[in-house]
Amino acid sequence: MNSTSTLNATPAAAAPTAPAPVESDLQIAGDILSVQHLLQPAREHPATVAEFVGLARSIAADRSEWEHLVRYDATTRWYHRLRTGPGYEVWLLSWVPGQGSGLHDHGDSSGVLTVLDGELTEHTARGPLTLSAGSQRVFAPGYAHEVQNDSLDGAVSLHVYFPGLTEMPMHSCSPAKPEALSV
Repeated sequence: MNSTSTLNATPAAAAPTAPAPVESDLQIAGDILSVQHLLQPAREHPATVAEFVGLARSIAADRSEWEHLVRYDATTRWYHRLRTGPGYEVWLLSWVPGQGSGLHDHGDSSGVLTVLDGELTEHTARGPLTLSAGSQRVFAPGYAHEVQNDSLDGAVSLHVYFPGLTEMPMHSCSPAKPEALSV
């Protein structure tokens, strides 16, 4: 049998196939934030979530833009507004060991949280998530979380809010303490 007849041959009895499972967009495409070539380069003034992620990544990559500004304060979280643009603002925060934000949301603002140095833990109703340098979290308005430095070293994070942050409502219980969630 030559290669042409092999290609045209059909099996005598094909086994029945099960329908393919339905996959989510994330399962098919993967995490867009981890696929560098899919991210758009940051424009001067971003307008989409992907562009805000790109802005945060470009600031994170340029340590000379932020590293000299960082201060650590044992009594309160230190923060500095690094940049503003039409409809957004960028904040730099430092965290000494044990400092946390308390459970809060960001009102009508969406945001991008990027860990620049050290390690932070994000606590949500889903449980804790450890974020090391380079990690990013994107969140929509009303997303409630608590960010905390559970490590033994200082940490630095970058926060992009769009529109600019006008409120940060605090919530009464903490997902970091599961007993506070029980009724």
